[in-house]
Amino acid sequence: MDHIASLTSVSSDKVYEQLKNFGVDTSTANEDSFETLYNSAVTLITETNSLQDAAETEEINFALGYSDDTHTLQIAEEKANIALQYTIAVRDRFLEAYDTIMQMQV
Repeated sequence: MDHIASLTSVSSDKVYEQLKNFGVDTSTANEDSFETLYNSAVTLITETNSLQDAAETEEINFALGYSDDTHTLQIAEEKANIALQYTIAVRDRFLEAYDTIMQMQV
């Protein structure tokens, strides 16, 4: 039953019918699932860009001699690297899902 209840974020009439058959309340289902996905992607990209900018700022400060703290520089660069890797992984999964959907027969 928990697996079926997790489908409430999918906006499809057929899914809603099946959820009602299992007694799941669909009135709280999120009708704007694509908008939520889009907003999450935009937020992810914005955060990644800000971390990249922070790492670049630390690099410039270190190169100009304004900072001699290598730990802060390395932490900023690692945060930016991890955020970029995560963003790329999410993009790859999204493209894989899109390809799968496009190959479905209607």
